[in-house]
Amino acid sequence: MTTMLTVDNLRVRYPTRTGVIEAVRGVSFTLGRERLGIVGESGSGKSQTGRAIMGLTPPHALVSADTLNFSGIDLLSISAKQRRSLRGKRIAMVLQDPKYSLDPVMTIGKQITETLRTHEKISKGEARDRALAMLEAVQIRDPGRVYDLHPHEVSGGMGQRVMIAMMLIAGPELLIADEPTGNLDTDTGRQIADLLFAQQAERGTTMLLVTHDPALAARCSRQIRVRSGEIENDSAQPRVNQAAIA
Repeated sequence: MTTMLTVDNLRVRYPTRTGVIEAVRGVSFTLGRERLGIVGESGSGKSQTGRAIMGLTPPHALVSADTLNFSGIDLLSISAKQRRSLRGKRIAMVLQDPKYSLDPVMTIGKQITETLRTHEKISKGEARDRALAMLEAVQIRDPGRVYDLHPHEVSGGMGQRVMIAMMLIAGPELLIADEPTGNLDTDTGRQIADLLFAQQAERGTTMLLVTHDPALAARCSRQIRVRSGEIENDSAQPRVNQAAIA
């Protein structure tokens, strides 16, 4: 299997007045055309791992790694402009709460088409058609109506479908899903997980799933990375590989 993403000894640190906080310590994994689950409790650094890959850590964060490579691109050495060109087009990230991730003053349709037109030179009409098709693909029943709504006018589950549509519309090679069902009720969360996995399989997109839910990670992945407290468990069951996410 061809390796798409290599992460070797990733560290994310935050200087403070009282010392340095180590948000991520020595995470290592490789990822090909597959799904990988990263599991850990709240505050364990799971999301920080995904944000470091995306280049979305705050400016004062200290990000280092022996290797942080995406499809032959050294993510630690490229410019901010090159990072922006990757985000959305080749690497995308679904965040856990659309209330805070979607722009409240822009319609859903405008946000999706803007994402697409940032990376492709297409007309407004073509962008609208593709956005409507994408909304339909994520099982939104009346895409034309939802296209003209604002984020506060849709439910949490529908908002997450919109986020998935927005992140998939430009055809990314790698999708990072950060607690995509974290703020949803059980039934809605199951529907969103099923939708996300189905879209990933249909499009052949590589997925990195970040979650606190081992059962969700087990459904998603043949490969799991997990950190439990301060001590790594070397007696893990088969197919569960340990990584230092602290």
